[in-house]
Amino acid sequence: MKAEQPHTDTRSWEETDVLTTSGETCSLIVWNDEHNTFEWVIETLMEVCGHTEQQAEQCSMIIHTKGKYAVKEGSYDTLKPQCDAITERGINATIEVFEV
Repeated sequence: MKAEQPHTDTRSWEETDVLTTSGETCSLIVWNDEHNTFEWVIETLMEVCGHTEQQAEQCSMIIHTKGKYAVKEGSYDTLKPQCDAITERGINATIEVFEV
């Protein structure tokens, strides 16, 4: 038989990274998929991110060949509404914080 151990109250805490300042530099990443056309991605980048047609075309080609691309850099507060607008159009986008 095993001797009964005294009950000890142990608690574990999870550490999570939380973006606490809007001053950190972030990247707006757009991901490749098989559903959206080049034209739709180009139009979205022009309307949402303010890219020129040439910039949007170049970004689209990089997204297509590399699988993802940082289409814009800035603060989280600036990029979040743009990320939301892109995803609302059915295009996968995320925000990544630069590692310093």
